[in-house]
Amino acid sequence: MRHEVRIPPALHGQRLDQALAALLPDYSRSRLKGWILGGRVRLEQAPNPAPRTRVAAGQRVVVDAEVEPLLADQPQPLPLAVVHEDPHCLIIDKPAGLVVHPGAGNRAGTLVNGLLHRWPELAGLPRAGLVHRLDKDTSGLMLVARSLAAHTRLVQALQAREIRREYRAVCQGRVTAGGRIDAPVGRHPVQRTRMAVVSDGRPAVTHYRVLRRFERASFLALRLETGRTHQIRVHLAHIGHPLIGDPVYAGRPWLPAGASDALRSAVTGFRRQALHAARLGFQHPASGEPLEFAAPLPADFRALLAALAGPGSAPGRFDDLQWPDQDSN
Repeated sequence: MRHEVRIPPALHGQRLDQALAALLPDYSRSRLKGWILGGRVRLEQAPNPAPRTRVAAGQRVVVDAEVEPLLADQPQPLPLAVVHEDPHCLIIDKPAGLVVHPGAGNRAGTLVNGLLHRWPELAGLPRAGLVHRLDKDTSGLMLVARSLAAHTRLVQALQAREIRREYRAVCQGRVTAGGRIDAPVGRHPVQRTRMAVVSDGRPAVTHYRVLRRFERASFLALRLETGRTHQIRVHLAHIGHPLIGDPVYAGRPWLPAGASDALRSAVTGFRRQALHAARLGFQHPASGEPLEFAAPLPADFRALLAALAGPGSAPGRFDDLQWPDQDSN
């Protein structure tokens, strides 16, 4: 697709990549920069322009836009739980155990493979339209764009912290009150496959509230202000309340003292981190309409909560607990 634009007086003196980002908002600045460096952008009276080239009012710019398909990722039929679908975006309820992106050892059977089979046009979008990510063993809602314009706007909204992501988690220990964790997250200095709270890490902020306290565990609601790799898992471990079932950050297998046979079976049988992306709120990328979606707790999550609550508990009621102004008892 070819775009021809002229630099308006308001953008006189701006860098070329900045001016194009303002004139062609459907494309990200990083993509425009790549096209400039790849020779796909021609600037009048400026042969071989660079991203930092200053533009002048009235200059003509021609952009040969091309979105490369994701050739390495193959379509594959997979069952997908579609919560919402329209011409601009999708909401998928990802089950635990489903890898999001193909990679070493996971070339097939991933969410991306399934998306490309059902919506082939996603092959022309970065990361098959995925706006954010979830770990393999985290369940819940994921946002997918269906056009380049929608992807650009949703990624920008995510970076501007305009997309609300709310999680449910079960952690070890009785959390005394809700709060805010502000601790930078980066690669572990020794174990490079892990993340950790480190002084030179990227800023990371997690807000949390207590929905229910059990004898030696807590049911939490969490909201992300930032979205670092493993952020919730690292932050909760940092304050001494790692997620039940977390194979990386929880240390030795956890079991409360004096646990009943039912509780012992539920905890030892829960073989993933107890983390679920429960709610997702954002403005629609085309209409601007505010949207809000929710995904019920998976069966294994509800069974764990029921075991922690003890005999006579009603598992379904845990789905009804909302983000509280004050913590629950």
